[in-house]
Amino acid sequence: MPIKFKFQNMDKGAWVLLRQVYNLVLKCEDQVFSEHKLTTEQHTLLMAVKNISGPVRITDIAQWLDRTPNSVSMLVDRMVKAGLVKRVRDRKDRRTVFVSMTAKAEKAYAPATAAGWALIQEILSPLSNEDKRALISLLETLRDKTYDYLGSGEVTEEVRRNETQVVQLTKRAAKSKQRPGLKTKGQGGRKKRAVR
Repeated sequence: MPIKFKFQNMDKGAWVLLRQVYNLVLKCEDQVFSEHKLTTEQHTLLMAVKNISGPVRITDIAQWLDRTPNSVSMLVDRMVKAGLVKRVRDRKDRRTVFVSMTAKAEKAYAPATAAGWALIQEILSPLSNEDKRALISLLETLRDKTYDYLGSGEVTEEVRRNETQVVQLTKRAAKSKQRPGLKTKGQGGRKKRAVR
């Protein structure tokens, strides 16, 4: 049974609720993406690789995900071992390494993204459009305040996605689920811990 915290102090109540929702959403995402043999963290990195234009470096991914290059590099190492991404050295500057998705990752990414989008829609379904706009505004305010606290500076890139791209991806994923004989192989071997 989930715990519903109630605090007299509004700041504590808001903070605990924000953390609780974040953790519960991650659990939901873990459940959805595990059906496609991905962790939430792996899907997030693949999403970054897919959405960053041009050749993708670890520093680009780190910036996109608001993480350190070292943590992204360690995740990339694990994903290389899992056969989801590959590292390719730049021919002009051998110190530069690019990250790209493998065919295995491409095959898992589309249906996992469609399932993730369905989850997002389900979770947000109780909110009206007006509520969603208010939620976005409030979360942007909190995000910007954390950037200020960390001294992250100005937002360097604004990413906009066309909703029709998401709808098309969802339809393609639904079609691929209907095809007989199309099954994702298990990773096999010993069970490994999911890393956040």
